Amino acid sequence: MSSFEWNKIIASVLTAMIVAMVSGILASELVRPRVLEKPVFLPAGEQTAAAPAEQPAAAKLEPIAPLLANADPKRGEQLAKVCNTCHTFNKGGPNRIGPNLWDVTEEGIAEVPNYQFSTALQADKGQKWDPEKLNQWLYSPQSFAKGTKMTFAGFPKAQDRADVIAYLDTLK
Repeated sequence: MSSFEWNKIIASVLTAMIVAMVSGILASELVRPRVLEKPVFLPAGEQTAAAPAEQPAAAKLEPIAPLLANADPKRGEQLAKVCNTCHTFNKGGPNRIGPNLWDVTEEGIAEVPNYQFSTALQADKGQKWDPEKLNQWLYSPQSFAKGTKMTFAGFPKAQDRADVIAYLDTLK
């Protein structure tokens, strides 16, 4: 091949790259995404959230302390597997869609390092996760902190919540 042919090939490749770059710049100027008001991603295995009228108020939940006495952390670990889609549970684990839950029972609300919490949870910043708050959160995250990014529907059974809280308490 002559050098003239090579020049045409190189010029074609460079022209294609410049066209791609310019079209990317134009596309980013023409299309500007907007932030959604509520999350649209629902991890596999989760149900859609029930209407708020169907859920009793978090204040009406039975106390979790008596159930914690007989809670099974191993069963709680099995129940918490649905959370693995968005959370990690190991020490020093990375944040995913949701924060790492290692030692969460000793942390303050909305205080996991390097994670951007929703404004709904940041309003509770400075408070600690105690079993009663975790009970309310695990029953219905949306009723605990209206507007939270978490789309999980919750655990309707009190014993399931107690088992998950007992499991979370072992992560220290």
